[in-house]
Amino acid sequence: MNSAFNEVFAASAGPEGMLPFDRFCDLALYHPKVGYYRRNRARVGREPGTDFHTAASVNPVFGTLVAAACAKLVGTEAAPSHTFIEIGAEPGAGVLDAIGHPFRAARTIRLGEPLRIAGPCVVFSNELFDAQPFVRLVFRNGAWRELGVRLEGDALREVAMTAPSGEAVDVIERLPPCAVEGYSLDISPAAARLAARIGAQPWHGLFVACDYGRSWRELTEDSPNGTARAYRSHRQHNDLLADPGEQDLTCHVCWDDIVSALSAHNFGDDAIESQEAFFIHNAREMVEKFVTGAPRGPDPRRMQLQELLHPALMGQKFQVLTARRALQR
Repeated sequence: MNSAFNEVFAASAGPEGMLPFDRFCDLALYHPKVGYYRRNRARVGREPGTDFHTAASVNPVFGTLVAAACAKLVGTEAAPSHTFIEIGAEPGAGVLDAIGHPFRAARTIRLGEPLRIAGPCVVFSNELFDAQPFVRLVFRNGAWRELGVRLEGDALREVAMTAPSGEAVDVIERLPPCAVEGYSLDISPAAARLAARIGAQPWHGLFVACDYGRSWRELTEDSPNGTARAYRSHRQHNDLLADPGEQDLTCHVCWDDIVSALSAHNFGDDAIESQEAFFIHNAREMVEKFVTGAPRGPDPRRMQLQELLHPALMGQKFQVLTARRALQR
């Protein structure tokens, strides 16, 4: 039981004592006092006390490949005129920190900082969109039901709401009227809104998002158990209400929603490919340099490269979305 979180939850839920899951998730992740991402501690890495590791933990190899791939996509002549902007980096963990790159400048926009992007840019994120609050739905008794969270005494319980609320209404309108009994869907309108906010900024150039996700069809037809899960101490589990504020909550990104949000702001030429394919297609020379330039015997950089590219590790687990917007005249 997290009494501090329960107090915040009760104040937000009011006399009914219940919140839609996405509002619970927002409190658990981003509340300024009890939110998981607001706590002043290391979350990402392999050190004791961290909860998970990302591709950004596999540095400097990851950052070197990102720089090479983005420079190729922008064009070697154009890269020096672009600012590389990373959104959502952990404190002290910019992907290009201490890595040589061809861009005019590199900066990060961290949690809570104003989203200000202008001019020619490469806008990059790594596991940003999967960290947004999400709606939970389940098909029961012939209808889609929104799931909420209720505080009962000192315990939080997940319950079906009597009627959908907020953005869940719009999601349900997009869903087929019939589904397999018990089919679960976890979807994040907040992720699409964030993509729209990024797209609305007065910038042009290349958008690159590394994340794990699925298409709308895959989420609504091929994922009957949903994709929501929790992470703590490098262990994945399904108890989303355990220790709110002390564990990460996440679900797969819906790539179609991110693409649509960007398209509404004149982004095009979008592509989604595995992380392995993205780096092989766009940073092949750097990949080969890590392989052929490594000394004989065990080499940390070659091991990092294998983790990033191997299909059984991060190579197929993660996808990369790229999109472009030309200078608007």
